[in-house]
Amino acid sequence: MRQVVGAALDKVRLKRENHALREQLAGFQGRVRIISQDGRMLKLLEMARQVAPSGCNVLITGESGTGKELFARYLHEHGSRRDGPFVAVNCGAFNEELLANELFGNEKGAFTGATGKPGLIETANGGTLFLDEVTEMSTAMQVKLLRVIQEREVLRLGGTVPVKIDVRVCSATNRDVPELVASGRFRQDLYFRLNVVNLHIPPLSERRGDIPLLAYHFLAKCAALMRKDVREIDPQVLDLLQAYDFPGNVRELENIVERGVALSSGPGIGPGQLPDDLRELSLRTFRKKEGRMPTLDEQERSYIEWVLHETNGNQTLAAQVLGIDRVSLWRRLKRYELEKG
Repeated sequence: MRQVVGAALDKVRLKRENHALREQLAGFQGRVRIISQDGRMLKLLEMARQVAPSGCNVLITGESGTGKELFARYLHEHGSRRDGPFVAVNCGAFNEELLANELFGNEKGAFTGATGKPGLIETANGGTLFLDEVTEMSTAMQVKLLRVIQEREVLRLGGTVPVKIDVRVCSATNRDVPELVASGRFRQDLYFRLNVVNLHIPPLSERRGDIPLLAYHFLAKCAALMRKDVREIDPQVLDLLQAYDFPGNVRELENIVERGVALSSGPGIGPGQLPDDLRELSLRTFRKKEGRMPTLDEQERSYIEWVLHETNGNQTLAAQVLGIDRVSLWRRLKRYELEKG
C-alpha cells in the first residue's frame, strides 16, 4: 500500500511540476524567446531592451553555445531596425579571401569567376549585421572592417565607387578580447568601435535554475518537430541535468533533450533516454573560461567549493573527501578566499 500511494503521490507531484513549468514558459512572449529566470540574465535582457533602439554597436561575449546569436536577434527585434534585414556571418568559417568576398561583394570581372554581387554588409543595409567569432578575422580584415564602421561605406572588391550604408554591427566571440588586444592579435581601435556596449552571457552552469525551463522549452519544440506526444521529464532526469556542468551550454542541453524525445516510447523522458555518461554522472567537467583553459589553481578552487557545497559546509568531512588534513584545507580556504565569517 505504501508503495502504491508513494507512486501515486510522485505522479501527482510530477504533473504539478510539469504544469507549473509549462505555465512559466507560456509567459515568454515575442518572436525571439530568451527563456530565463536568472537574475543576471534578466538584467542583461533589460540592458538589451534599453540599448536596442539606440542603434549602437554591441559586442556579445560568452562561451560557445550560450546563445550569443539569439541575443543579437533579440536586439534586432527590439530596435528601430526590426523591419530591416538581419544578416549573420561566421567569421571563423572562411579564409581571408572568401570572407572579404562574402562581406564586401565584388564587381564583375574583379577576379576570375567574379559575377558582380553585393556583399553581406550591403545586404544588411537598414538592418543588423551579426559578426560571429569576430576575433577570428585576420589583421588585414580588421582594418577593412574598421574603415566600413568609421566611414559608413563599403567598397566592393574591384570597385572604385564606395556604397553608403546604414548598418548596426553586433559582434560576438568566446575569446578574451582584452587579452587579444594586449597581445596585438586584435586591433584596439576596432575593439572600441565594436564594444560600445558589452553583453556578457553567463554559462549555463552558473544559472542552473534555468535548466528545467529550457529543458521543457526544448521538449515542446522537439516533440512538435518529431510529431511525438512527449510532454513530461522525469524528476530524476531534471536532477541529473542540474548536477551536470554543460560544457556545451544551452546548445548541449537542447541536443540531450532532442535525443531523449527521439528515444522515448512513452509520454515522457526518463533516465533511460539520457546518454550513458550523463546517466552515470559522477565527475565534474573541465570547462574553458572565456576561450582559455583554466589554471590548476582555478580548478582546485572550484573543486573545493563544490565539495564544501556537497558536504553542507562541513570542513572536517570535506577534508576527508579531499584526502587532506583539516589544517591543509584551512590554508587552501584562506589562499582562495573561501573563508566565511
